[in-house]
Amino acid sequence: MVSDGLGQGFWQGLHLGKKINSLFIFSPNATPGILSQPTLPERPCYNLKTDMAEPNLQACLNGDRLAQKHFFECFKGKMFALCLRYANCREDAEDVLQEGFVKVFRDLNQYTGEGNFEGWVRKVFVNTALQHLQRQKKNLITTELDGQDFPDEPTSFSSDEPAAKNMIKILQQLPTGFRTIFNLHVLEGYSHPEIAEILGISVGTSKSQLLRAKAHFRKLLENSLTT
Repeated sequence: MVSDGLGQGFWQGLHLGKKINSLFIFSPNATPGILSQPTLPERPCYNLKTDMAEPNLQACLNGDRLAQKHFFECFKGKMFALCLRYANCREDAEDVLQEGFVKVFRDLNQYTGEGNFEGWVRKVFVNTALQHLQRQKKNLITTELDGQDFPDEPTSFSSDEPAAKNMIKILQQLPTGFRTIFNLHVLEGYSHPEIAEILGISVGTSKSQLLRAKAHFRKLLENSLTT
């Protein structure tokens, strides 16, 4: 598992109401600036296990600070790894992570109990990551592999770091469009029609961008392993 490096200070900043896009984590009256697109289509939740019990969810809904902190500690590692895969850098990933928890706490009452709860949380974070990228770039899927320069100095791997962390370093070198479709299809399991709906592109564009993303990823990986 990727070490998140998120300590007590991050939680305290979250709980004290650090502002992100006019959202405050425990303010039920906050008005979020959410984009109308992309939105994830309805799909079965991932069959993942979580140690969050139903009484704890109810306590979170009731504003119990200890329950909310336990919730945060349960999910911060996995969700931060997800954020790193979509983000351009760690700082962006931390912004997405905090905004994602804001939305999870705000919308917790919308979870109906159907399907896996961690899958519901994951869906919120994926949607948040996509919205963050779309705010940074109006045209998310614009990069073509042809003519795209590969880094002169490939990312170096450390034998002391987990393989997942090294893979994330390579993912962050991919152009945004490539990385987004690679994440959605290969790592999240979305189909090309679903990706087309999420990103507002054609199915053909999704397929072609995935092929280019895989080629780019393979080249970056080879460069890193041979230096």
